[in-house]
Amino acid sequence: MSLVSIRALVSLVQEHGAETAGQAQGLGSDEMIHHVADAPIWDLEPLNTLALPQVPTFHIGSIPVDLSITKHVLFLMFATVLTVVTMWAAARAAVRLEQGEEAPRGILNPIEAFFLYLRDDVVMANIGHGGERFVPLVLTMFFFILYSNLLGLFPWGATPTGDIMVTAALALVALVAIEVSGFRALGAKGYMGTIFYLPPGLPRPLQPIMLAIMTPVELVGKLAKPFALSVRLFANMSAGHFVLLALLGLILSYGGANPIGVVAIVGSLGLGLFVMFLEIFVAFLQAYIFAMLTAVFIGMIRHAH
Repeated sequence: MSLVSIRALVSLVQEHGAETAGQAQGLGSDEMIHHVADAPIWDLEPLNTLALPQVPTFHIGSIPVDLSITKHVLFLMFATVLTVVTMWAAARAAVRLEQGEEAPRGILNPIEAFFLYLRDDVVMANIGHGGERFVPLVLTMFFFILYSNLLGLFPWGATPTGDIMVTAALALVALVAIEVSGFRALGAKGYMGTIFYLPPGLPRPLQPIMLAIMTPVELVGKLAKPFALSVRLFANMSAGHFVLLALLGLILSYGGANPIGVVAIVGSLGLGLFVMFLEIFVAFLQAYIFAMLTAVFIGMIRHAH
């Protein structure tokens, strides 16, 4: 939900006026979905609507592949550019600091602080020895998800992480990193032990029973990790937008020149502003949780023994 959408709701109340305010039915589900769903256009209301480039769909076997630019894809590109710039600047600042040079100033100071905190207290603390090779992955995930979360709060913005396909792709990247790192650290035999689990000292007659029970549990556990990562991020980023839209929708239901309408408008805008600030906090929190859990899962499988 962008600030432009808020202005559009207020303008709609002003256009309807006091005569039609009592007949307004609020903000329906169609309007809510319109603001959060992906689309082949970039809505720059009230200025214009920008049609995004479309590519004909082709097939790989029986699987259709569409490489068209959509609103969420466009903002994923914006988030990618911001992440590359941030990582480059933070890495340079960290190198200068380690070489004994003066600490960075301005915006580089908090970026460098985030960089060092995530590297030392999230990645290295949870992965341990050998964790330095996973620092670029975890930090890139954090900043990429953070920018994807925050871009939807700007005028004419969109939140790509409010799309389950985007969060599922991020979780799939995390799953591949987790399993590959475990396979390389434990070897083939050790990695298979994370699937076919047998507690040490278990009597031989009970081993087939334990394998039959625990193997499906371990497989489900491996798949549950990326599922939880994707659904948590998607649900939190989508819920904030729907709550904000529902609060502002009260303006359409009760807005008008009567006392109840004035209270509804002031209350809706006040609660909406509170939710906007809450969404900023949630954007940072969800990026941190995704990055931290990725590091935790990598550390768990690398030290499965």
